[in-house]
Amino acid sequence: METGTAAQDDAAREPVWTGLPPGLLKMRRMLLVVWLGVLTLALGVPLGLFAGPGWAAFALLPLGLMAWGWVVLGRNWRSWRYAERADDLLISKGVLWHHETIVPYGRMQLVEVTSGPVERHFGLASVQLHTAAAATDATIPGLDPAEAERLRDRLTELGEARSAGL
Repeated sequence: METGTAAQDDAAREPVWTGLPPGLLKMRRMLLVVWLGVLTLALGVPLGLFAGPGWAAFALLPLGLMAWGWVVLGRNWRSWRYAERADDLLISKGVLWHHETIVPYGRMQLVEVTSGPVERHFGLASVQLHTAAAATDATIPGLDPAEAERLRDRLTELGEARSAGL
């Protein structure tokens, strides 16, 4: 019977991961298509006009890069996730090189929400966490603005409560 209790305790300690919304993937793929599409035209038109159609084939290289980038962006987006635990925040990312950052609530000095013009257009915001050690600063990109503000408020509240004892 104790093995059931131990299994329940392990399940209770397991963090509940939250992935990033699909809007971030959409934004990044749109930027990929725009920039590499412009590069394809900027490379292909002059080459076609001045060097001949054979040379214009080099403009297909950015299109190949676009196809590869489309897949890589999807894998990268799926690798990002975060989890709020009782004493810290976990941020996990990376496909080839997996990074897991643990930020204790009591060590947070500043939590800010940022949103650039492109992010605002896609309805996204990022949460950036600052600690005393610059190496442990962390960012969660591409959140819904309401979720980013909720997370900022919760992390600030938990950080103040945990640092009160210092």
